[in-house]
Amino acid sequence: MTFVAEPNPGSLDFRLSPTSQRMLELQHEVLEQWSERVRSDIEPATALKQPILINTLPVFYDNLARAITPSYPRADAIAGTTVAIEHGGERARLTNYNPQAIVAEYQLLKSVLLDVMERHDVSFDHAQLQVITTSIEGAIRQSVTAYVVAVAALREQIVSALMHDFRSPVGVVSMAAELITRTTSLAQAQASAKTILANTKRMDKMLRELLDGLTFEGGSRLSLELSSFDMLALAQEVAEQFEAQHGPRFKVSGATVQVLWSREDVKRALENLLGNAVKYGEQTTSIAISLEHIDGRLIVSVHNVGNPIPLSETEDAFQMFARAQAAKEGGKEGWGIGLAFVRKVAESHGGSCAVDSSLERGTTFYIDMPVDARPFQNARILG
Repeated sequence: MTFVAEPNPGSLDFRLSPTSQRMLELQHEVLEQWSERVRSDIEPATALKQPILINTLPVFYDNLARAITPSYPRADAIAGTTVAIEHGGERARLTNYNPQAIVAEYQLLKSVLLDVMERHDVSFDHAQLQVITTSIEGAIRQSVTAYVVAVAALREQIVSALMHDFRSPVGVVSMAAELITRTTSLAQAQASAKTILANTKRMDKMLRELLDGLTFEGGSRLSLELSSFDMLALAQEVAEQFEAQHGPRFKVSGATVQVLWSREDVKRALENLLGNAVKYGEQTTSIAISLEHIDGRLIVSVHNVGNPIPLSETEDAFQMFARAQAAKEGGKEGWGIGLAFVRKVAESHGGSCAVDSSLERGTTFYIDMPVDARPFQNARILG
């Protein structure tokens, strides 16, 4: 399974080692057994459906399999990518996980991987085991950190929403109370008292809803109009649209997949990613749009060759009105609203948006979402 379009093989040998190839062949078995173990051993995962349980691990696994090939331009599974960070963010937004559960599921992944490989007579040398260990430990650190940050952000959104929602009834109560102190009319005082009573009941209801954990949504989300459509056909449509403007540089690969998504929002998100690829990629190279369907999720990736996004700027790239240093120095408009919208589209569908970028591999943006987004329309988002 290939998520990232291979770099130009002219400068280095990117042929995967037999062990890497065997890992990729056994990916489904590893992740299937991992899912069973996680549901059995980790309580918050017991009732999770597969699109959410599997999360971003297919991409992580793919990275790991490639990283154990010495000539491949990836030191480990998390180098130059936010895939582990997005894993932690999804766990905070879409599950009842805690940091211990995240640590446990990565540890189980390592255990299951080694067990499956041993059963199929696949052995790892010391260097390969070191890559696996470094990747798992690094993913744990990044995922747990992202989880903690996401939980803090969601709490801040709760406080912000409360302050906003309480401002109106508190203001009404204050004005009504002031009227009572000034009036000599019993009828007006009674009317003001009724106003105070009505608004205190409103605030009490809001507090009870918060304490009971009822239907709170963190941050603003898109109002999705879900419909069934062929994502491959939509990708080809957007590619043809860009070819009319920029020439035959756009390559679409993947199989037909019927999704239940908001077609117009996903189309705009894909247009934003292709627009960035054109703007920041090398003008003489192709831009690859790939679709990969696995375990109830569809990963839509856009790859271009060009100057990488520094890891320190990857999160800023997704923030509203933030712009990467390359855009500022190059005098280009970009990474201001488009990528923030792409992330909101992904999160509103119960998924994630991640980026993988290095000079050797190029830059790949992923939209990774459950094929059927209907169960996740009320999931919290970071925004």
